[in-house]
Amino acid sequence: MNQTEAHYESARCLFCYDAPCVTACPTSIDIPLFIRQIHADHVAGAAKTIYESNPFGYACGKVCPTEVLCEGACVYNLQQVKPIEIGRLQSYATGAIIHQEQQLFILPPANGMKVAIIGAGPAGLSCACELRMRGFEVVVFEAKDKPSGLTIYGVAPYKITNEEVLDEMTYLEKQFGFQIRYNHRIETREQLAELEQAYEAIFIGIGLGETAPLQIPGEDLENYMGAVEFIEKLRMEHHAVMVPARVVVLGGGNTAMDAASECARMGAESVVLAYRRSPNEMGAYHFEYDLVKGAGVQSLFNAAPVAILGNNGRVTGVKFQKTALENEKLILIPDSDFVVEADWVIRATGQARRTSFLNLIPGLETDAKGRIVWNATTGQTGNPTYFAGGDAANGGKEVVNAAAEGRKAAQHIAQWLLSPS
Repeated sequence: MNQTEAHYESARCLFCYDAPCVTACPTSIDIPLFIRQIHADHVAGAAKTIYESNPFGYACGKVCPTEVLCEGACVYNLQQVKPIEIGRLQSYATGAIIHQEQQLFILPPANGMKVAIIGAGPAGLSCACELRMRGFEVVVFEAKDKPSGLTIYGVAPYKITNEEVLDEMTYLEKQFGFQIRYNHRIETREQLAELEQAYEAIFIGIGLGETAPLQIPGEDLENYMGAVEFIEKLRMEHHAVMVPARVVVLGGGNTAMDAASECARMGAESVVLAYRRSPNEMGAYHFEYDLVKGAGVQSLFNAAPVAILGNNGRVTGVKFQKTALENEKLILIPDSDFVVEADWVIRATGQARRTSFLNLIPGLETDAKGRIVWNATTGQTGNPTYFAGGDAANGGKEVVNAAAEGRKAAQHIAQWLLSPS
């Protein structure tokens, strides 16, 4: 948005009392307030209102599923009127301040306590920002060479650029003064023991691992890949990635939609989205599926992959078997095999949990799905020194959820460390 567009769009807001858009936002941004500030041409005030609740304010304005969150809750929907473009207004305000490098916050004096954060994703960095506003020294340990986690490594490139993501991260580092140690993977019990000695509390924001295998024949073939790894390759190598003529994407979640949409947008002649259940059972948002269909992707439902086919070590297709529900259980229909030819096969079937690392922490438990057992209100785990948030704890949600959990955990870390024992 430019200034004129933002002015007219903000003028449409009804500034609801007890606004449903605020309730729908996981970070509880005071949306009517920041829109009113934009309309009054007080962009710095609007950006501060946003960043006080969500340190990933610009990115979330771009990548949030606003259609099912704040904009989906807008009262205009009840009148069949286009909802306020909250996401675009949010990115307009924060983007202007990032570009101007305007200082919005004054940090308090140091309180002498140090907190370590493992993982520079939305949860970890949101936790870092909030802790710095409370006087804590914060060091973030990041395994990769760039910050922001899946915001830069796992979000479809058409939603937000690398430059936009990194500009916000640079702004946050300068604004809040936390340290990030890149290419510093924490993976041993000895490293954890060092952190436990040097820091009063530790926050875990490690996210999830690589795309989980399907455990079917042919997964060792070339050009068979995970969706998260494919998106990361796209984001890191940009236009150096060339898609082939025929692509099959396996899965029914939002990551599958991103992979299928990107392949279609990059020129694949045929992209087939295959899901083992019915369309109504997909985990993806409806608007994401609409984007996929609009990009020309074909859909295949009630089809389970049973083998990846290949020749000379390379993928040539996928063997499927039709499925049906029987007594509420998904079954394979005998003698219903068929093949879809492909040059690439991308699986978007969920990410592995990092339980081997989490098991190194005494007192910290994981559940049957490999998620950290935590107090969702405070972020504290079974080991009171450790707090958690983001995908490692919630199992895999949105950037905005991770940001909310990281900030909330920081508030309780401060309360836990500063309250009289």
